[in-house]
Amino acid sequence: MFSKVLSAGIGGVDAYPVRVEADVSEGLPQFLMVGYLASEVKEAGDRVRTALRNAGCPLPARRITVNLAPASVRKAGSRFDLAVAAAVLASMQKIPAESLGGLMIAGELSLSGQVLGIPGVLALAEAARAAGVKRCIVPSVNAREGALIQEVEVVGVSDLTELIELLRHPEKGVRTSVSPDSLLGRSEGNEAEDFSQIHGQKMVRRAAEVAAAGMHNFLMIGPPGSGKTMIARRIPGILPPLKLEESLKITKIYSVAGLLPPGEALITKRPFRAPHHTTTAEALAGGGRLPIPGEISLSSGGILFLDELPEFRRSALEILRQPLEEHRVCISRTAGTYVFPADFMLVAAMNPCACGYYPDRSRCTCAPRETARYLGRLSQPLLDRIDICMQAPRLSYGELQGEGENESSASIRRRVEEAHRIQKERFREAPARFNSRMSVRDTERFCCLGQREKQLLKEAFDRFSLSARAYHRLLRVARTIADLEQEERVREGHILEALGYRPYERSEWLREV
Repeated sequence: MFSKVLSAGIGGVDAYPVRVEADVSEGLPQFLMVGYLASEVKEAGDRVRTALRNAGCPLPARRITVNLAPASVRKAGSRFDLAVAAAVLASMQKIPAESLGGLMIAGELSLSGQVLGIPGVLALAEAARAAGVKRCIVPSVNAREGALIQEVEVVGVSDLTELIELLRHPEKGVRTSVSPDSLLGRSEGNEAEDFSQIHGQKMVRRAAEVAAAGMHNFLMIGPPGSGKTMIARRIPGILPPLKLEESLKITKIYSVAGLLPPGEALITKRPFRAPHHTTTAEALAGGGRLPIPGEISLSSGGILFLDELPEFRRSALEILRQPLEEHRVCISRTAGTYVFPADFMLVAAMNPCACGYYPDRSRCTCAPRETARYLGRLSQPLLDRIDICMQAPRLSYGELQGEGENESSASIRRRVEEAHRIQKERFREAPARFNSRMSVRDTERFCCLGQREKQLLKEAFDRFSLSARAYHRLLRVARTIADLEQEERVREGHILEALGYRPYERSEWLREV
């Protein structure tokens, strides 16, 4: 007898429907699986056979053929076990074949018949919604994650016996209920990391606020112990809280990567990823025979912090260039092309030389050539994609012992939220969402300048030999400063402050050495 049920595979961060077909017929007893399958999918035959026997439904001595369609797409992972078991049960007439209509089933089986959790259930529920499927059966441990898609009824099962009972009596299925808004409402900031704890570095803190307000890429340069890492780790605390749409996108990425925290259905805090400088290019961008998200994609919606920037491999740094420009990562394999999101804010920190103390010659032990070689590890194309660069000088004893309270993250966040609101209103009919994402046409349209501002820009352009990219970058930063002050037009003061954040050209660094 023939039967079929829908399941789903993962490609990139999205799921696609897979039709699981089973046929039990006369012939030499065997369990045959076809449909362009990876080895772990082929092994599902042994897992399903043993799990069914331990659940009290041994397979008959007949020819069982299972096909996973479309056969032109390679299937990988153990997520198809539960759907294969359901299709085989229907072909054996252990459950009604009509009970599989309008269902999408996914889950891994243990030999005892237990249903184990799988990655990517949120993506699966989205694929079910797109395919018009109204009900999904998934592992119990993943049910709350899938239930975030309100249009789909998600039912969790913990073992094969539960699945059989549910398919025999569909009306007994209990829908998993989750309120995404209530989960977001419980999100709280990290009170242990607050800007009020940072003494001194007033200009660096201001630059961090401007960077957060416009989602500008931000580089800090200074000696060890000047507070660069402390400031970087507190930037997520001044970004606006996640909206539901953003939270679902981030949750889907972490779910597909298998990094969703146990017991958590929704990511409610902005990501902060800080990979070690030994990280490879593949770990940053994502990779593998069937690629999974890398650090760039895992930081979408939040911060990618690269400490000791020149210590990273050149290949790893250069792979950032396309994501910083296009806000996505494209990986091509023989099985297809995979696109991962890369909507992140880059925050980086570095020492001015290998020992960290240049230009303090009383402490710096680097020869000029060594310092030039150290700074030369960063290519100019990469530096061109950094909007704001600030020197973080060594702190004095008086600054460390400064009296009075520093401004808190909550206070800074209110200004950043208002700037984000202004940008949302400004770009309601444009593809950009933040000032840092403006195209050249949008920059010319939204950065209105008076005659004095144009003259100031002309002088800066000639004096600093700005490139076209640097010119538009300067305007975007000035637009963000104006938004923080709730000014409709970009003024001279905004341009002057933006000039103070202007990243050094690589040649300028080397001349200073």
